[in-house]
Amino acid sequence: MADERDREVAELEENVREVTINDRGSRGEENEDKEGGGGVKGFFKGVAEAVGGIFSWGAPDADITGFTLPVINTKRAEVIIDVLITNPNPIPIPLVDMIYEISSDDRKLCSGTIPDAGTIRAHGSETIKIPLVLIYRDIVDTFDDIEPGQVIPYLAKVTLLVDVPVIGRITIPLEKRGEIPIPHKPDVDLDSIDWDHLSLESTSATLHLSLKNMNKFDIGIKSFEYDLQLGDVSIGNASLGEAVSVKGEDVGSLEVPITFRPKDFGGALWDIIRGRGTGYTMVGAVEVDTPFGPMHLPFSKTSETTLKGKADDE
Repeated sequence: MADERDREVAELEENVREVTINDRGSRGEENEDKEGGGGVKGFFKGVAEAVGGIFSWGAPDADITGFTLPVINTKRAEVIIDVLITNPNPIPIPLVDMIYEISSDDRKLCSGTIPDAGTIRAHGSETIKIPLVLIYRDIVDTFDDIEPGQVIPYLAKVTLLVDVPVIGRITIPLEKRGEIPIPHKPDVDLDSIDWDHLSLESTSATLHLSLKNMNKFDIGIKSFEYDLQLGDVSIGNASLGEAVSVKGEDVGSLEVPITFRPKDFGGALWDIIRGRGTGYTMVGAVEVDTPFGPMHLPFSKTSETTLKGKADDE
């Protein structure tokens, strides 16, 4: 039975190979050769030539127009890469894949692929955004020569895979170079306190602080907030009186006003204010402007150094 079925299949395949398709009124293969091709093949060839004559097909144009850092702090940087794509064709074209990679001096920092990235409208332009995150701990742990506070070069590569009618699938490579920071938290010291007004009901003072910028880039301090603890007593929080600029790896001086009620904290704090020195603890954060955008930089400081007011040293 199997041999007979195989013989029937072989005969059917032979018959199919002998079948030919001719246009009505044609004279077979001889007519096709003389007139440049006819039949079904000639028909579709003619349609393709006619469509090609009506429409102009071309490869899309693309460029990386932006590399922004909407969020950046000591832990991570959120990056958005803007890719502008222009479609010169009369129909929309699909983006098959977008492949991206960010490296620094041939060290890969991150990479990935965005499948089915969208469609570019006919005779139009679209900006495609590629969001990604750089985790600084991973970078510093992986590469020994990268440390917090540095500014490192980056190379952003984006490869577009696009399907264009008539032309087919094409690859568009893009590149953009620049610099990106690895932020470091500042080092803050409380140098002294000026007691402007002393009473159990209300005490006002001016805190004299030094802030060392641990980064290689300049910072402009917009706000400075922290909680101050003298000895074992937390006296609340304070905020910066005016903005201060500090150059890279330099030290700036800050004056921060503070007001509190000593009677709310018992006699221990009043003894400190009246002349007894004490250590201190500060925990807080600074909001800064940088060449790379705004940053949130936290800090903490504990000092066992005896702290006295300026009036006590006179």
